[in-house]
Amino acid sequence: MRLYLLRLGTIPGLQAPVPGYLIRTDDGRTVLVDTGAAPGGGPVQVAEGEDVVATLSRLGVRPEDVDTVVCSHLDPDHVGGHSAFTGAEFVIQREHLDLARSGTVPRLEASRPLWDVPGLRYRTVEGDTELLPGVELIASGGHVPGHQSVLVRLAHTGPVLLAVDAIPVSAALDADKRPVLPFDLDEKELRASTRRLVELARAENALIVHGHDAEQWRTLRVAPEYYD
Repeated sequence: MRLYLLRLGTIPGLQAPVPGYLIRTDDGRTVLVDTGAAPGGGPVQVAEGEDVVATLSRLGVRPEDVDTVVCSHLDPDHVGGHSAFTGAEFVIQREHLDLARSGTVPRLEASRPLWDVPGLRYRTVEGDTELLPGVELIASGGHVPGHQSVLVRLAHTGPVLLAVDAIPVSAALDADKRPVLPFDLDEKELRASTRRLVELARAENALIVHGHDAEQWRTLRVAPEYYD
């Protein structure tokens, strides 16, 4: 199994990555985690050729090759390319999809045209779930209810924990002292999820990949390189 870290945009000022992740299994499954930001303005810069379809094409992957799209959550910088993957199954926590559909969170409602696309097939899960052998979805709410992270077990690298926005930067690894950022909706749950993810990574001896960490990104293997 291979794990590719995809740069799908940049947060100006911080120069922090807006990532997605590609998992290619030994039996031919292709899983995409998040689809990045949409090109064409907004708070995230998406350079020419940096959108998810163009980025995947350089790896020899077409939208129709993607079997599954894991939605960590439906914030605008994570759903910008959803409409390209009409043949895939989208996997999301039930709590989060229900919240987004309720229209009560302004930023999720603002991104609705990107994720509430006719023809997209959503499958909901509840809590920690084995997506397929070696790939586990880890409930990690707090940033927003129903946020999920992804644990990928690789033969040579070992486990890699894609924390996404549950632990967006290394400065947020301390559950008690971590900053609570403006888009974090539930501080108590956020700190509990942080503690749980850090304990899981320690128990598994896993590499934690943060969601928007410019400093860490410079130390990681970014596509076309990969972890296996």
